[in-house]
Amino acid sequence: MATTGLPPTTPNDLSSVTKTLDLLAPRWSVWVLMTISSQPLRYAEIKPRLPWLGDGQLHPRLRHLTNAGVVERTEYAPRHVTYGLTGRGAELLPVMAVIASWGDTHLEKSLVASKATDTMELERIPPAQNIDDTLALIAPRHATPILWTLQARGSASAKTLATEAMPGYGLTAVYKPLDRLVADGLVTATGSGDFQLSASGQALAPVFQAISVWATAPLAEARRPRGQGAAPSQNRSGPWATTPTRLPAPTAPAASSAGPALTTTPDGPAWKSNDLFSHRIPARPITPAGGPRR
Repeated sequence: MATTGLPPTTPNDLSSVTKTLDLLAPRWSVWVLMTISSQPLRYAEIKPRLPWLGDGQLHPRLRHLTNAGVVERTEYAPRHVTYGLTGRGAELLPVMAVIASWGDTHLEKSLVASKATDTMELERIPPAQNIDDTLALIAPRHATPILWTLQARGSASAKTLATEAMPGYGLTAVYKPLDRLVADGLVTATGSGDFQLSASGQALAPVFQAISVWATAPLAEARRPRGQGAAPSQNRSGPWATTPTRLPAPTAPAASSAGPALTTTPDGPAWKSNDLFSHRIPARPITPAGGPRR
């Protein structure tokens, strides 16, 4: 990605963050990571846990994640191969917990009938779906650089955003990604014609902080024993580090025999077994309803 036009006195790891988003954003990548998060599994064990993925979808996801260094392919024999998280991959689990927490709190939800009380309540969204829906908002090209610039500046005109978040592009190129961020509820227009982050956009701070910590961790951190989590980042002076994290990053999950997944608890995001798909994958409304658009 091209270097942004942000002032050199504003240290940031924007390029590393966008690369991490590129790693997670391809659809179903998160679901695969969560499926093998507890223990290495053979392909024949992964496939029934993700039954809607055909071989033409699952194989590319595993290859993509293996090439990225977060999944390890171990061949014991020609017909005995397992896939498990590397140390670097295990350190992504707390990051995904923070992303899931933002999605559960800030993204729209439909009202559904409660089977227990026969009253209407907000639907429960699978944690992996919350992650995918959040990534769909911040991972598209130019979305994060625009959000990053607005966090650093407070507010900015379209011209400033085009210059600093999209160097090398003309003014007209900024309007499409900017309009999308406004429609998704992450950015709002001010009365003076400038743009600024919405409350939901500001609340992305812990998401970008968590990604930043993982993305900028020294290479040696990839060799840390699984389950210890990432060490604190040495680069905490970027614009997203100025806002206190809404929720602390949880520790990585302990291994269990059942396939664990992210779930949201009253005390913050955590891992819980047998909850990868808390219900069917819901159909997303196309207009905002009580939160940024999914």
